[in-house]
Amino acid sequence: MMARIGLTGGYTTIPEGTYIFQVVSVEYKEAFGKLRIKFVTKDGKTHMEQFALLDSKGQPNEGAYNAFSYLAKVLLDDFDREEIDDQELVGHFIKCSIEHQVVDKGDGKTQTYAHLGKDKEVAYGFDDAPAPEPAPAPAAAPAGGIDLDALLGL
Repeated sequence: MMARIGLTGGYTTIPEGTYIFQVVSVEYKEAFGKLRIKFVTKDGKTHMEQFALLDSKGQPNEGAYNAFSYLAKVLLDDFDREEIDDQELVGHFIKCSIEHQVVDKGDGKTQTYAHLGKDKEVAYGFDDAPAPEPAPAPAAAPAGGIDLDALLGL
């Protein structure tokens, strides 16, 4: 008898558009300057953002540090921070766009890469809606009787 192995839908590049993401994991290999942040949307779409914080000579990569610093400050909603523990990002939300970059691989083949856009803003959950306004207090009933207007919603 042959074993049956279930198959998934496979990996697809997240479509361009604006999303609210939650950080689900951060992997930082300090010795190599490699940082990977995994994001997920409310409906399970995933995105991985990678930063090479050191260049090939082991020196700080200023562009990558600047991009990561801005992302971290938005995620934490704290633009005064000077340093963080990488795991502090896990669980935080961000609203931003996904932009595609199509690269010619030769022989008529292309590869599509998805990147976070520059329009990043803090989000406080997947349903990043403002807090509802409190309901107005009901009017006091007139002394000695029932307020029919209040009962009828007038």
